[in-house]
Amino acid sequence: MISIRQRKGVKTTEVSEDHAAQEENVKLEDKLLSGCSSTRLWKTLSFTVGGTIALCVGLFTSVYLATLHENDLWFSNIKEVEREISFRTECGLYYSYYKQMLQAPTLTEGFHGLMYDNKTESMRTINLLQRMNIYQEVFLSILYRVLPIQKYLEPVYFYIYTLFGLQAIYVTALYTTSWLLSGTWLSGLLAAVWYVTNRTDTTRVEFTVPLRENWALPFFAIQVAAVTYFLRPNLRPRSERLTLLAIFVSTFLFSLAWQFNQFVMLVQALVLFSLDSLDMLPASKKNLKTGNFLNRLGKLLLHVFVVLCLTLFLNNIIKKILNLKSDEHIFKFLKAKFGFGATRDFDANLYLCEEAFGLLPLNTLERLADTLLFYVYVFVLCVTAAAALAVTFHNLSDPIGRSVGNVARRTLSLKPETAYNLVHTILFGFLALSTMRMKYLWTSHMCVFASSGVCSAELWEVLLKLIHLYNPKRIWVLRYSVPVLVLLYLCCKFWPEMMDELSELREFYDPDTVELMSWINSHTPGKAVFAGSMQLLAGVKLCTGRALTNHPHYEDSGLRERTRAVYQIYAKRPPEEVHTLLRALGADYVILEDSICYERRHPRGCRLRDLLDVANGHVMDGPGENDPDLKPADHPRFCEEIRRDLPPYRAFFTRVFQNKTFHVYRLSRNK
Repeated sequence: MISIRQRKGVKTTEVSEDHAAQEENVKLEDKLLSGCSSTRLWKTLSFTVGGTIALCVGLFTSVYLATLHENDLWFSNIKEVEREISFRTECGLYYSYYKQMLQAPTLTEGFHGLMYDNKTESMRTINLLQRMNIYQEVFLSILYRVLPIQKYLEPVYFYIYTLFGLQAIYVTALYTTSWLLSGTWLSGLLAAVWYVTNRTDTTRVEFTVPLRENWALPFFAIQVAAVTYFLRPNLRPRSERLTLLAIFVSTFLFSLAWQFNQFVMLVQALVLFSLDSLDMLPASKKNLKTGNFLNRLGKLLLHVFVVLCLTLFLNNIIKKILNLKSDEHIFKFLKAKFGFGATRDFDANLYLCEEAFGLLPLNTLERLADTLLFYVYVFVLCVTAAAALAVTFHNLSDPIGRSVGNVARRTLSLKPETAYNLVHTILFGFLALSTMRMKYLWTSHMCVFASSGVCSAELWEVLLKLIHLYNPKRIWVLRYSVPVLVLLYLCCKFWPEMMDELSELREFYDPDTVELMSWINSHTPGKAVFAGSMQLLAGVKLCTGRALTNHPHYEDSGLRERTRAVYQIYAKRPPEEVHTLLRALGADYVILEDSICYERRHPRGCRLRDLLDVANGHVMDGPGENDPDLKPADHPRFCEEIRRDLPPYRAFFTRVFQNKTFHVYRLSRNK
């Protein structure tokens, strides 16, 4: 009995213990389920809040920039001709095609007018859809004609509101990229605030609305965000396919919208090539770097050399076969810019003397430092670059063949998407420092890279381990406290300035240009052809619809030759030669500008008249040195001498209009 009772007791005890264990497991499972539910709920809440803030910040930026544009010009109150004149230089040319499509009786006739255009370049019929990046104007004109909005919204407002709306997409894409890199939407908010507070250096949309980069950069930002997400390891097949689709569509739209897209695409290709070569991509690639460190480094350098040579070879072969000369002036400009010999080429020097194509001014970095962006950017760049160098050295030093698992393990300290954005910002930084016009690619990405880094747990982990202060709680505190402090600083310092900007009211005022356009509309035939500076003629095309001899879209060799011929009006050439050149282009009228003829904005050697003198082999005006082979001209400067109305000039040119800025001459038919 005792043994039985003992056995029963033992058995009862075992049952009790099993029951307790089951209860414990159930409680543990309940806790896990509760924890998973809490985690999912927290992620959903965070995504909802972060997404809502992204949309609000994007809309705020759009409204803010649109308000600045309105306040600066009083756009809603000025005349239509003044609105059109406010689209300076090439902006006016692009907008003119939107206006042309809207004025066409039917869409079919509008398309025919663009495909067989004989007004943009006199005595030539060109396909504008092939020559220029104006698909966006065509698309908007179709939308405006199809949608029932004509009664509520003027065409010009539909156009500019679309571009300001794209700024909302732009900022949202920057916000998203920063969020993807850091894992917190707080970094996205900081990126957006930095973009707005550094508006002078991140965008120029409020005063050059139709510019191609304002169309293109939002799509480029979407592409960068999509590539950043795509480089994450272990993506689901469906997510990967959708991301690839986003990359394809955004890249296509970006390339369609901007004529300088090939330079950006080249830099991006170098980014991906570098990551592949340094074994920082999540997928397995060509095994070019087997062997010891020196063998791997040698093969890598050989790989780079072969790729560059093959690229240049194919580029030259294709250009010779197709007889392409559209970008030869760019290569001449780059050759002279980087010190590979001086040039007297007019087109190359025209670029060299433009501030936008010069080196990035140091005051740009001072403005970026004023918002703390530059300091934070340098800090994040140094830490991330140090980690990247360590990973690179490890990858190149490993003599063992690499598997996907090993790659994932090694690149854990530097995620592929972080490596992509690191190389991206470095290369675009070099591009911006060498060419100021490209700074808008770099500065906007600076906002993303700096904000994502300062909110990144990985960056603080690396830094704290280096100084032997690693602690998960410290990482959490630094990750959230530093960006919050920066945001408070930016709000306290720049919010009053932004309010002052919004309260400052100005008005567009350019009576001389308005008078010129009004005179052309009322005193010249509709089929008259005008010659003059590229910038002014874009406005003539938009405001009057008259035919032009040349225009600012400088990406065609034939157009560049036309421009050089027309610009002889500012060179030292006899009247009969200038008349012959202009009549050969079909010109009926020529517009001379005092601001060009007596230019003082550029230093000696970079004034337009100086560029023409050097290209023609003549010595430049004023004190200073000249190349020894330059000779004095046989004739005075045309734009100065024609104002004296002497018989040799009066025989070929008759002044028909003048004001304080412009002088218009009608060309005689006889030669």
